[in-house]
Amino acid sequence: MDIVLLDRTAVLESVRVVDAARPGDWRRPTPCDRWTLRELVEHMAAQHYGFAAAARGEGADAAARRPPELGDDPAGAYRTAATALLEAFASSGRPERPFRLPEISARPVPARRAVGFHLVDYVAHSWDVATALGLPVRLPEPVLRAALPIARAVPDGDVRRAPGSAFRPALHLGERPLPDGSGTLPLILAALGRDPGWTPPQGP
Repeated sequence: MDIVLLDRTAVLESVRVVDAARPGDWRRPTPCDRWTLRELVEHMAAQHYGFAAAARGEGADAAARRPPELGDDPAGAYRTAATALLEAFASSGRPERPFRLPEISARPVPARRAVGFHLVDYVAHSWDVATALGLPVRLPEPVLRAALPIARAVPDGDVRRAPGSAFRPALHLGERPLPDGSGTLPLILAALGRDPGWTPPQGP
């Protein structure tokens, strides 16, 4: 399946789980340990706008990557950002046209590879949001199979321990139990440094 269609599936799943959040949920902790649910969704929306700008040939504009104001309707604001992204990717033209993504690479990135980066992020972030809300995530196996080699190709090691790193060091799943019904998704999560068995921290 085309990488843009696979990415679309992951983005629409992220919209579904964000839409499930209720007013009292936005301060919940998430597997992204420095972000509450609201902060995570703000980051996700900003990434959508940044990648959409890159698809239009405007990726060098730092303003396009600035986190948006989510206001009183974070889910609605997120839905708007996701729609902008999907429309930009659907009309991005030649699959090897370079995207400028300064936060990822100093050099332009071929469009197909850039969309692959976005796919991995939204497989992970769909899980992040669903898990923070105590919901199952629904990602078809073709989406996960496409995301796994991309996740495994992300550089590992000390670079992931640096402040502001997008991912923590990869986990070795042989050392920890996997959730029931595990398949490809835990492998992706572990490659990105996420614990597939994460649960919200308990209060005092």
